[in-house]
Amino acid sequence: MRYVLRAVACALVFGCAIGLAAQEKPKKSAGPPDEKAMMEAMQKAATPGDAHKKLEPLVGTFDTSVRMWMDPSKPPEDSAGTTVNSWVLGNRYVEQKYEGTFMGEPFSGIGFMGYDNVQKKYVGVWMDTLSTGMMDSTGTADPSGKAFAMKSTMWDPATGKPNTVDTKMTVADNDHFTFEMWAKAPDGKKMKMMEIKYTRKK
Repeated sequence: MRYVLRAVACALVFGCAIGLAAQEKPKKSAGPPDEKAMMEAMQKAATPGDAHKKLEPLVGTFDTSVRMWMDPSKPPEDSAGTTVNSWVLGNRYVEQKYEGTFMGEPFSGIGFMGYDNVQKKYVGVWMDTLSTGMMDSTGTADPSGKAFAMKSTMWDPATGKPNTVDTKMTVADNDHFTFEMWAKAPDGKKMKMMEIKYTRKK
């Protein structure tokens, strides 16, 4: 009798196990990502579009008139320079090469600006002879494509900490645009730190 009961119990357990196994759907293995989908996404991310074309008015050689405010209680520092802006890497970025002066001394700078299809934002980087660091910028354009508002981060040499500044670039027409920058003054309030007016060389 014990043997029979034991056999029945085993049969029931075995049968239940088969039933449960039949009810469970086999899990699909993760497998490699879809190569075609990946290639399409990469192609879309790498293709310049209408957002990039909005940077076209910035391309060319421009004379610059620069005004800088180091202290809101003091007169601004005025200087002049020249910038050569060119499309690079298949019209994905505008490269800016600047030559001028700062406080009577030679000054040079190089920058890049583009549009990141993945972030859906304008991005930029700037470096010059007044620093060994880089300023990173991210922002958007207004619907007209004539005004670009960016948040930029650079490291403050006085404090050794990152400092965020607001920048705005406004395109007046195909021959003129303006760049403005605001940063915190010593009292903690935002002040206009720089204004650069660009006029296309004829």
